[in-house]
Amino acid sequence: MEDFRSHDTWMVFKIMGEFVEGFETLRGVGPAISVFGSNKLSRKHPYYKTAVEVGERLSKAGLSVISGAGPGLMEGANRGARKGPSQSIGLNIQLPKEQKPNPYLDIVINFDYFFARKVMFARYASGYVVLPGGFGTMDEFFEAITLIQTHKMVHFPIVLIGKDYWGGLVQWLRNTSLKTGTITRKDLGLFHLTDEPEEAVSFIIDSLREHKTGPLAEPETVKTRRNPRARKPRRKSSR
Repeated sequence: MEDFRSHDTWMVFKIMGEFVEGFETLRGVGPAISVFGSNKLSRKHPYYKTAVEVGERLSKAGLSVISGAGPGLMEGANRGARKGPSQSIGLNIQLPKEQKPNPYLDIVINFDYFFARKVMFARYASGYVVLPGGFGTMDEFFEAITLIQTHKMVHFPIVLIGKDYWGGLVQWLRNTSLKTGTITRKDLGLFHLTDEPEEAVSFIIDSLREHKTGPLAEPETVKTRRNPRARKPRRKSSR
């Protein structure tokens, strides 16, 4: 039987290719916010409408929207971004059950490796908006607050949208993790919980202004879809 590790060296080059493509494609993108959420909720779900509004408000504030490129709430965020002047970006993941990029994207990059994709979400975003989602959404959320907690990433506004959905998790963090001593009260301040898209976007803008880590929503910072440095949408990776 062939050792599964025999192809490790070639895998390194494939991983490097994903990083290079991501860096080359996104380095010309203006200030952006990564938006996460379930791919399973339909266009009729109330959270889909919330995702659209979030994307639109971010775009009109001069912030491009980066999503996981899929359907559901990711699509909603990209759809909303298209209603504003800023770019709508999708980082698609290749899965055994293929995920097709949604039709509201200006830039699409395909990834085989989740960890390479996750680097792009953080590297080219000035903050996160986390809509209701499953394990993948929670993974992105907890990794971001871990990186901030451990000072591996600079100040980074993170907003959870959906008090009914996330409220139980936040209560557990307060009543169990905090009381046990596995996190601190300061850690609970690393994210903001709301139901309102307007409040979410305002929190991000105010945070970026306060910490001077973002675009401050000034008109000259807006990168539109007509940006000549932006690449055209692609359905397949160029590798």
